Parts: sequence; C-alpha cells; structure tokens
Amino acid sequence: MMILALSGCASWFDTDDKDPQLKLERVELVRAKLLEQRFKLHFRIDNPNDSTLTVRGLVYSLYLGPVKLAKGEYSRWFSVEPNSHADLVVPVRTNLWQHMRPLIKLLESPDEPIPYRLDGTLQTGLFFGYDVHVVRKGEIMPGDFIPE
Repeated sequence: MMILALSGCASWFDTDDKDPQLKLERVELVRAKLLEQRFKLHFRIDNPNDSTLTVRGLVYSLYLGPVKLAKGEYSRWFSVEPNSHADLVVPVRTNLWQHMRPLIKLLESPDEPIPYRLDGTLQTGLFFGYDVHVVRKGEIMPGDFIPE
C-alpha cells in the first residue's frame, strides 16, 4: 500500500509542461543623473501550457554589450493564463558612472543594434517551487532607450 501511495505522489511531479519563455522586450530610461540611473526593464513571459502559470519572481543579471546594466531580484506574484502571455515591468536603479565610456560608445550610432545578454531565474510554482533558468541573447536598438 505504501509503495502505491508513493508512486502516486511521484505522478504529481511528472508533467509534460513546457518551460515558460522570458523575453526582454525593451529597456526604458526613466531618469539619468550623474550617480544614479533609473530604468524599467520590460519583459514578456509566454506560457505555452494548458494550465495557469504562477510566477513568484525573477532573479536577473542584464548586460548591454560588455556593461553589466543591472543585477537584482524582483518579487511579484502574478499568474499567466494558459497558452497566453503577460508583461512584466521591473524597475531598476543603478550607477553606471564607471561604465560611462563604453555606454556612450554603444549609444553613439542610433542605427547599430546593441547586443544584450539576460541571465536569470524565473521563479514559478504555487505550492512547489519550480525555477526556470534563462539565458537569452539578442539585440536592442539604441532608440529602445526611451525616456518618459
């Protein structure tokens, strides 16, 4: 009886669910002062499954070219409907003073895309935590740095 009960519990964790997808849509410059810059990172989370996805938070590091733009943790619980997507906006404060020269060089040519790399962990699950490790590379146009 005990063996049957344990094998039944194992089936709770055996799912054919696909991992959610996380994409950085754009980086919005909110305010730039000499010693502090504020950004909003706009993410899209796609849920390719037939069940609701509970998101508990995001731990991330974001690089623009060789510059580490931000590193942090954002805790906000929300749900993504089945076979749907949700937008997540993460506020970021940073001090890029030490990286000013490489950043200016990256932004000099408005027609040249800037490579980015996002390393992170999307924390999902309601009762049992399931972390989805994410590494994404792409390009952002300098025009995507839009001040409010």
